[in-house]
Amino acid sequence: MEDEIFLNVCNMQPPEPMEQGLEKLSLLQPNQRLRMLIDREPRPLYRILSNNGFSYRTEAKPDYLYEILIWHKT
Repeated sequence: MEDEIFLNVCNMQPPEPMEQGLEKLSLLQPNQRLRMLIDREPRPLYRILSNNGFSYRTEAKPDYLYEILIWHKT
């Protein structure tokens, strides 16, 4: 099992990025992380993560992309 799952949802139209992200999160094991690359800041996702036991860190990239690292709270 890999420690990290990478998901690139750039250039997808809503709600596909959210749907893909939530699908991957449903498969995430306690010792895994999801690294998601997206071309807009997914503000609605942050509340979903917080309400469902996930922690996250968002980094705005110089090329106007956002990289979100998501993991289970321990």
